[in-house]
Amino acid sequence: MINILFAGNEKVFDGVLTCILSILKRTETKEPFAVYLMTMDVSHIKDTYTPISDRQVDFLRGVIKKYNPENEVVKIDVTPLYDKEFANCPNEDAYCSPYTLIRLFADQVDSLPDKLLYLDVDIMFNRDVRLLYDTDVSGVEYAAARDHYGKYLINPNYVNAGVLLFNLKKMKETGLLEKARGLIKTKKLVFADQSAIIRSTTKKKMLPQRFNDQKFLHKHTVVRHFSKRLFWLPYPHTDNIKQWHVSRVHKVFGYYQFDDILYEYIYLKRKFEEEGTI
Repeated sequence: MINILFAGNEKVFDGVLTCILSILKRTETKEPFAVYLMTMDVSHIKDTYTPISDRQVDFLRGVIKKYNPENEVVKIDVTPLYDKEFANCPNEDAYCSPYTLIRLFADQVDSLPDKLLYLDVDIMFNRDVRLLYDTDVSGVEYAAARDHYGKYLINPNYVNAGVLLFNLKKMKETGLLEKARGLIKTKKLVFADQSAIIRSTTKKKMLPQRFNDQKFLHKHTVVRHFSKRLFWLPYPHTDNIKQWHVSRVHKVFGYYQFDDILYEYIYLKRKFEEEGTI
């Protein structure tokens, strides 16, 4: 079983759908996938902070089972954990949203397997996921690639936490996530969950940049991470183009390599919306 973990609210549907499709279409394996979706309801903080819906989960499950009937999607509601641990904490207004914090509960969810690939939703696989997933993490807490900007501005080995291959068993032994939660509850951190994970790490494995390429797409790129990035032209500015912004992916990046995935996404998204109006 290949185990994938996402986290977020109902707004992550487009990202989860496109990322899952990229994994399924770029991976040649008969081994089934288990996709775990960690979510929660914190609409008391903001109206849009509502959990991934059961309807979204059912639709995603239907999509992946067409590729392999043994594939599964599992929704994990961590609202009680969040309310107990992080309510009113210094990082509740994290740079993205409180949903960036909930992967820090992975060690408290008994149903999660020992080996688990955590992915941000703004990610597309350009090559087979097994190139990443088959990495040996038996002696470390996790494997991760360097952050494109952080490796220059902060530390040469500063990692980006958008792609993390967890050895959850080892993380429980070292208490990494428990320590990270402690930091979240007591200290205001610039990058919240990412900072907490990095500060709490005992031993990690560094991955080549092709496993989390946040700026370029090469032939050898396995993971293209559509994170916010700096553009120099026509003037220095940042932009946050995601893979589901299909026309901008074409116009700004000139990427057409994902069209088979993105056109299926467009068809499925329209189908999902039409089913909701019946």
